Amino acid sequence: MSTTSTTTSPNTYARIAALLYLTIIGAGIAAQFFVRGSLIVPGDAAATAQAITASESLFRLGIAGDLVMIAADIALALVFYILFRPVSHALSLLAAFFRLVQAAILGINLLNLLQVLKLLGGADYLAVFGADQLAAQALFYAEAHGMGYSLGLVFFGL
Repeated sequence: MSTTSTTTSPNTYARIAALLYLTIIGAGIAAQFFVRGSLIVPGDAAATAQAITASESLFRLGIAGDLVMIAADIALALVFYILFRPVSHALSLLAAFFRLVQAAILGINLLNLLQVLKLLGGADYLAVFGADQLAAQALFYAEAHGMGYSLGLVFFGL
């Protein structure tokens, strides 16, 4: 009678981690630089509001890219735990923890981008604000997202 083992080799987990990293980097670069970089004009609230309003689908695509990146980060946390557990249980937990912290920060930070869409969405209750005020608030949230993104990247590097 023969027994077969269904354990996955560390090489397989390393390849999965590499694919997840490529997904994270690809989705992150696309969302941050190609999408938001083409729509957000630093220091020019009116131009930013006009660009986002004219290309709302592209802006939403950037948010979707961030969600893909966050999902890959969560999966990478699990892969890191499994991959590094034979070496050091404590360090594998720490590696997974940092990935999950980054994912949580970036996920919460997406609320800033959703606020941009709300402010520029033309809801009736926003009529009390002028167009310049709405544009300024939208740029504020877009720039706040940039700061939150930078905070999340601290945990990406750990």
